[in-house]
Amino acid sequence: MTEVQGPTPTGTSRPYRTLAEALRAHRIAEQNHAFITAVTDAIGIASYIDRGRYIEAIRRGEGAALHIGRTYINGFTEGEVIVYGSTRMPMRPSEGRPPYLYVLQPSEFAPAPGAKPKRAAAPRTPAAPKAPKATKVEERDYGVCDVCFMTRTPSGGCGCD
Repeated sequence: MTEVQGPTPTGTSRPYRTLAEALRAHRIAEQNHAFITAVTDAIGIASYIDRGRYIEAIRRGEGAALHIGRTYINGFTEGEVIVYGSTRMPMRPSEGRPPYLYVLQPSEFAPAPGAKPKRAAAPRTPAAPKAPKATKVEERDYGVCDVCFMTRTPSGGCGCD
């Protein structure tokens, strides 16, 4: 997970009034909105700023700002634990912001839309015995016509008859 640091590509950084406005502007999947809201409410966020590829969430207290991308939230320290529902979310080391950690949003764990759910394999039944393979029939040569040089049919005829 690598992310570009700093202001937006145009060099501007505009603040958002609410988290909902920021999530809509960055087109983050709606199924992740509840998760992101729960995380930011638990941490305590003072403001949200557009940084181009991610939303920068400035903490009220001490600590690094969170970077909220389409599929991740980055900026957690070693001691922080994210629990969503009853699931403890796995934290991974950040490649772009060491020593911080990041967590993937729940949509990354869900199956792709339109994907068929996996079914358990049906129990195998013993296969019926196979019939022996037929041996290859030897091709016969019926000769070639002396006039038209076509192969003769089994009845002895050709194209010029």
